[in-house]
Amino acid sequence: MPTPIPAIQTQHLRKVFRGRPAVEDLSLEVAQGEVFGFLGPNGAGKSTTVKMLLGLTHPTSGRAQILGQPLDSLGIKRQMGFLPELFRFHDWMTGREFLRFHGQLYGMESADLERRIPEVLGLVGLLGREQERIKGYSKGMQQRIGLAQAILNRPRLVFLDEPTSALDPIGRREVREIIGHLKEQGTTVFLNSHLLSEVELTCDRVAIVNRGRVVKSGTLEALLNPKLEADLRVDKVIPALQSALSAIARITEQNGERLTLELPAEDALPAVAEAVIRAGGKLYALTPRRESLEDLFVTLVEKGAS
Repeated sequence: MPTPIPAIQTQHLRKVFRGRPAVEDLSLEVAQGEVFGFLGPNGAGKSTTVKMLLGLTHPTSGRAQILGQPLDSLGIKRQMGFLPELFRFHDWMTGREFLRFHGQLYGMESADLERRIPEVLGLVGLLGREQERIKGYSKGMQQRIGLAQAILNRPRLVFLDEPTSALDPIGRREVREIIGHLKEQGTTVFLNSHLLSEVELTCDRVAIVNRGRVVKSGTLEALLNPKLEADLRVDKVIPALQSALSAIARITEQNGERLTLELPAEDALPAVAEAVIRAGGKLYALTPRRESLEDLFVTLVEKGAS
């Protein structure tokens, strides 16, 4: 069985502006059908990378392909969608006029376009508001209509640059649902977001870039520290309890009746609770915790800055 063609593949991609590299040496691969998070601090080269992949600026050196085709392939561009972070839409148009205009730019057939417009308006929560002019939309509504145009042509690959930055928690959840819907349809989503909690909930894999290079990439499960820690609070710590806990986990810290444990796996948690009861103690709290994506991000960025 032939290996599937990656949705995105770059090798040593580099972009220099006026003698200064914005992207230094970027190599990454995004599989078809996955939700891929592209993360990095301001000035890391994220926007420049996206512009190169979209064909809005040309690489200084290196190679890149979209769905197995060169970046300047018009056929591939028709299979892509894009929601920019700093959108400047035609605000004198109504929502429907705006989508019809972009559908025509995509080369969609008229009958298909008229069927598709209500579908995407429903997906982004703007059905019934399509006759209003965009200049009257709130920032959140403008972001929604931008998302609608990004998926209007049923793209095989869609780039979303900060798609939830102007949305409230309900709106962010709705965008997560839309991304899930796109994934179910086999669409590849390339997501650039500074909301790391959203990335953790949404993405299959991530790449963290700094100073124009990928410093870490992989699945969230592989990237985040597999070590599981738990905060334990009991009524009293006696030798019998310490002995029982040491047989299950490593006690890394103790402060009065509060202990921090390092566990071999999540299924050790019930044994910890049992040990407390058997030692005659009272269990007030047992809180598991892992390294978050934010923890990893900050560590890598600070390491790169030092």
